[in-house]
Amino acid sequence: MELQSSSMLDVGKWPVFALLPPEELRLIRQACVFGSAANEAIYFTVNDEVFALGTNCSGCLGLGDTQSTIEPRRIDILCGKKIVSLSYGTGPHVVIATADGEVYAWGHNGYSQLGNGTTNHGLTPALVSTNLISKRVTEVACGSHHTIALTTEGEVYAWGYNNSGQVGSGSTANQPTPRRVSSCLQNKVVVNIACGQLCSMAVLDNGETYGWGYNCNGQLGLGNNGNQQTPCRIAALQGINIVQVACGYAHTLALTDEGFVYSWGANSYGQLGTGNKSNQAVPTLINMDKERIVEVAACHTSHTSAAKTQSGQVLMWGQCRGQAVAYPHLTHFTSTDDVFACFATPAVTWHLLSVDGDDYLTVAQSLKREFDSTEISDLKFLVDGKCIHVHKALLKIRCEHFRALLNETDEETIEIHQFSYLVYRAFLEYLYTDTINLPPEDAIGLLDLATYYRESRLKRLCQETIKRGITEENAITLLSAAVKYEARDLEEFCFKFCVNHLTAVTQTQAFADMDHDLLKNFISKASRHGAFKS
Repeated sequence: MELQSSSMLDVGKWPVFALLPPEELRLIRQACVFGSAANEAIYFTVNDEVFALGTNCSGCLGLGDTQSTIEPRRIDILCGKKIVSLSYGTGPHVVIATADGEVYAWGHNGYSQLGNGTTNHGLTPALVSTNLISKRVTEVACGSHHTIALTTEGEVYAWGYNNSGQVGSGSTANQPTPRRVSSCLQNKVVVNIACGQLCSMAVLDNGETYGWGYNCNGQLGLGNNGNQQTPCRIAALQGINIVQVACGYAHTLALTDEGFVYSWGANSYGQLGTGNKSNQAVPTLINMDKERIVEVAACHTSHTSAAKTQSGQVLMWGQCRGQAVAYPHLTHFTSTDDVFACFATPAVTWHLLSVDGDDYLTVAQSLKREFDSTEISDLKFLVDGKCIHVHKALLKIRCEHFRALLNETDEETIEIHQFSYLVYRAFLEYLYTDTINLPPEDAIGLLDLATYYRESRLKRLCQETIKRGITEENAITLLSAAVKYEARDLEEFCFKFCVNHLTAVTQTQAFADMDHDLLKNFISKASRHGAFKS
C-alpha cells in the first residue's frame, strides 16, 4: 500500500535522483548518495523495498553485477528489511545494520572490508557473520577501506584495511573478519562511533572519547602525530562530556552535552572552524556565537563541516565548493544534509538520510492536498457543467482578481463561461501549487486566461510550456495565439521556429487556414529575415 506523500524524503538536491518520476520520489523514506563523484545511490521505500542506481563502481550497488544503471533496480535480498544504519567507504564498499541487528556488506573488498575473510569484491549484499552471529548491531561506520560496528551491549567490532592501526587490533595487518576492539575499551560501553579515512573514534556512555588509527594530522586529538594501533583516550577532554563525534577526511568534530563543539586534526581548508588553517593535535573549542549546537556533521570523503543549532539554524565551514571557509558560516538551510548536497566535494550524504516518522506536511504540501477536495471547501466553480472545489481565503490571498471579486459576492457557486473546464481547473490548481500541468496546445487557453487576469508569472509559465511543445504541425497555431495574447517573447520564439522550418510549416493545414492579416504580416517579416532568398 502507498502512504500519503506527506512524509516524503526530499532528495531533490542530489542530482542522481533527478530522473526519478514524482510518484517514485514520493515513496522514498531513506536514502544514501555516495561514490567518488556522488553518482551512486541506494534508497529504501515506504514499502520496505530497496533500489539502487548509479555507475555501480566495484559492484557497490549490490545488484549482482557491475553494470551501471540510470534507472533504479531493485536489490531483492534487502527488500523487507528495515535499515537503522548505513555507511560506505571509498572503494566503495557499503555496510548496513538492520532493525534485527544483522549486518550486510557488499562492494569493494580489496582489503577485506566486507568482513567475509576474502578479498573478492561482493556483488550482492552478504550477511557479515563471523563473531557477530549472536550480537545485535545498532550502528556501522566505514573509513576508506575499513568498517566498524557497534552492538547493543556497547561493544565495537572492526575489520578491513589496517595500514595505520584503524582496526585497533594492535598490529597493522589487515583484519579479514570482524574482531572485537578491546584493550582499553574492554568492559567499557560505547554509545557512538565514527570513522575518518584511516582512523576510528568511539564515544563512551560516560562521555569519554577514544581514537585509534592514522594520526599524522592530529585527527585522534592526542596532542601528538603518532599513529595508534589500539584505542587511546583523549585526555584533553577530561571532564568534558562528549555525546557525538563526526569525522571528516582527516579532522574530527565532537559535540558536548552542553551544546559546545570541539574540533581537531587537519585544517588546510578551515574545517576546524578556528579562523585559521593550522592543524590542531588537541581538541579546540569552536566559537559558535553562544548558539547551542545539537548536531555536528562531517564525512570521511570531504573536508566539509556542518552543525545544527537548537533553534534549527545550520552552520557550515571548511571546504565549501572549493572555497576555504575558516569560521562557521550561517546558512539558510534547514538540515546539515543540505550542506553536503550543495557544498561538499563530492556531494554525498554524510549519513543515512531518513524522513521524520511523523506525518508532518509543509504549507505547500497541505495546500496542494486540499485543491478540488470537497472536505472543507467553501466555494465551487461550475465550468462546462463540472465542479471545481476551492477555498475563498486562499483565492483572495493568491490572486488580485479573486480578492476583488470575492469581496463583492457571497455566492457559493460561480459559473464560468469564457474558459474551458480544463483551462480553468489548471488555473485554480496553479494557485494552490505554483505549477502548471498542461499540454502546450491547452496552455494557449491558459495563456489567454493569464492575460485576462493579469497573472504575469502564470503567463510566463504558459509561454515556457508552449515553447517546449512546439512542432512543425502546431507552430502556426501557437504563433497566432502568441500574437492574439500579446505574448511578445513567445511570438518571437514561434516566428523564428517557423522561419527555420519554413518549407514544412507552409505545407501544414494551419498555414492554409491562416488569418489574412497575420499571413501578410508573417510573409513581410519573414522576407525581412531573408527567408525567401534563393
